[in-house]
Amino acid sequence: MGDHKEQQPVRVGAAVRRRRRALELTLAGLAERTGLSVPFLSQVENDKARPSRSSLEKLADALRTTAVELLAAADPAASVDVVRAEPVADGDFAPRTRSLVRGHHQLHASEFTGDHDAGREFQHRNDELMYVADGAVEIEAEGRAHRLGRGDTLYLTGGVRHRWRATVPDTRIIVVAVAEHIEAVKDRSR
Repeated sequence: MGDHKEQQPVRVGAAVRRRRRALELTLAGLAERTGLSVPFLSQVENDKARPSRSSLEKLADALRTTAVELLAAADPAASVDVVRAEPVADGDFAPRTRSLVRGHHQLHASEFTGDHDAGREFQHRNDELMYVADGAVEIEAEGRAHRLGRGDTLYLTGGVRHRWRATVPDTRIIVVAVAEHIEAVKDRSR
C-alpha cells in the first residue's frame, strides 16, 4: 500500500490563479505587485514552474494571503496523508520551506530550514505555535525579543505581529497554525 500522493510535487498554479482572479487581477497587475515577470507567473499558474520560497512569499503578499494558505489550497484535503521528507544533498545549506500538511485543513504546518528574510513581519489571523527542531532563533513579538533553542516553543495568539530570524546555521523551525479560513472561537468560560 502506498502513501496518498507520495510522489507528487505540490502544484500551486491553480491556487494562485483562483486567488488572482478572485481579486480581479491580471497577470500584468500581479507582476507589478510582485516584481516577478508575466511569463514566469504564467508558467507558475500552468504548473510549468515552481516558485522559490521567496517568490511564493511575494505572490502571497500580492494576493493578500500567506504562502501556507497558497500551499494548502494547492492540493485537495485527504483524511490521511503522509508527507515524506525531501532528500537534501550533503552540504546544501540553502534556506527551504516545506509544507507538512497538504490540502484545505483546520491546521497548517510548515518546516523552515535555514534563515529567511528576517525583516519580514508576520501577522496571522489565528493562533500559531513555533517549535525549534534544531538550532536557535530569535523571535520578536509585542516589542520583546525571545531567544529559543532546540526543543523550545513559542505560542502566539492570533493577530500578534512578529518576525523571526535564525541565529545559528541549519536551524529548523516548525510552525503549526490554525488555518486562516477558520473563525477563531473566543474563550467561552469568561
